[in-house]
Amino acid sequence: MLDELDLVEETIVLGEHELVLLRPRDGEALLDEGAFARQDEYLPYWVELWPSGLALARAIHGRALRGARVLELGCGLALPSIAASLAGGRVLATDWSAHAVAVATENARRNGVELEADVTSWYSPQELVDGGPWDLVLASDVLYEARNVPILEELLPRLVGDIGEVWLADPGRAAGEEFFARAPDSWSVRTTRDPAPPHVSVWRLRPK
Repeated sequence: MLDELDLVEETIVLGEHELVLLRPRDGEALLDEGAFARQDEYLPYWVELWPSGLALARAIHGRALRGARVLELGCGLALPSIAASLAGGRVLATDWSAHAVAVATENARRNGVELEADVTSWYSPQELVDGGPWDLVLASDVLYEARNVPILEELLPRLVGDIGEVWLADPGRAAGEEFFARAPDSWSVRTTRDPAPPHVSVWRLRPK
């Protein structure tokens, strides 16, 4: 599947690690016109290394996950998943796109880390729920559309149960404001800001 993509390398420094990630050269070449017409979630957002993914990876770096079961939703190029694996987590990286999962798997291999990767959408998440509860659920910039808010509000508690934790990196999306305004009703919330511009917020949610 990788040979179907025109891939380029990008180097990311994460603490003492110099990571080399593959990503598609031209995201527009992967547009599915049918998906675009339906305005559904199947658009190739995964091809970019977004600031939220970098911020989430930096937040994870240096943590001692000590075998914690980690799930990433919408992994894209899988930088947060790779950071979690380097921190000692047992990681499952997921994305709706089979191309994304293939690239994520290759990125992990190239950087000498172990993780599992699977094609799964959070709109059809039963397999992920059945595989839980997860110790840590990661997601970066997933609140980019208002229709994602109720889906994730319902799903995230099911993924972590009573003892897990959710880390969401968000750059200040309008839909995210609605989600985070209601989050304290169900979660204990702690927020940090990435020191690098654009200073993405990393929200850490624990069940009350």
